[in-house]
Amino acid sequence: MAIEIGLNLEFIRCEDKSFAEGVARAAQLGYRYVEPLVHDGRELLSEGGYYHSFSMDNDPHEMKDILAANGVAASGLSVHSPLMRPEISVPYIEKGIRYAAAIGAPVVNTDEGIRPVWLEDDECFQVMRYTLKKVLQVAERWGVAVAIEPHQSITKRTEGLMRIATLVESPFLKINYDTGNAFLGGEDPYQGLRTVLPLLAHIHAKDISFQQAEAEKGKVTGTPVGCACGEGVIDWAKVIGILREGNWSGVLSVECGTPAQAAASLANLNAMLAGTPARPPA
Repeated sequence: MAIEIGLNLEFIRCEDKSFAEGVARAAQLGYRYVEPLVHDGRELLSEGGYYHSFSMDNDPHEMKDILAANGVAASGLSVHSPLMRPEISVPYIEKGIRYAAAIGAPVVNTDEGIRPVWLEDDECFQVMRYTLKKVLQVAERWGVAVAIEPHQSITKRTEGLMRIATLVESPFLKINYDTGNAFLGGEDPYQGLRTVLPLLAHIHAKDISFQQAEAEKGKVTGTPVGCACGEGVIDWAKVIGILREGNWSGVLSVECGTPAQAAASLANLNAMLAGTPARPPA
């Protein structure tokens, strides 16, 4: 597997469409990998077909059939749950791991979550280590990696991200690097990418518009979606160069806000992978 391009299904949220519609649209745009979002239990919007999240109470083969019918595979599963709340995250992530294995996704992506106010500094990492030790037992049995994403107060810094991703010694504890979140958190995303490369399992290819960069850099720990890749502040030729220098193979999962941005991202990233310049912003 070389460097491939996938699409996080957040791109369809702006149209209030279902999981199945999001997968179909991604395939129509030319993507061959998608990153589904899952949830526990039942909720009105996705049940009614107005939201792209997929309940893990459904048979995983329902999701697998939808992916197969559209000729796409899952690059990973979005299973974000607060590592510092083990009563929530342990059963949720364990369920997500088993679901990922059933649909053929190699990794589940998560982050530390918002820090509970009652946890002291020295307690945060102890609690997260407990959570990770527990869920990694399941991950190792099922052959699915657990990847930590830079997204909150600790992981906004590469040092904090690496500390969490090495709390437990396991070949299945990895990193899902988010270029846009790292940038907004105040990090150099290229140096950060080089640092995490030995643990890198998946990438959120998120670009940040120049306007958002000016307004929010250093003031937030992340953002749900970015602009079209190649139309913001991230140098994708540099990102791809770092990955190739490290002989990395895997999926760049585009995180953007609209189908139009998804189409532009695919064209721009394909151009970068082919060694030709991305088209200029519209």
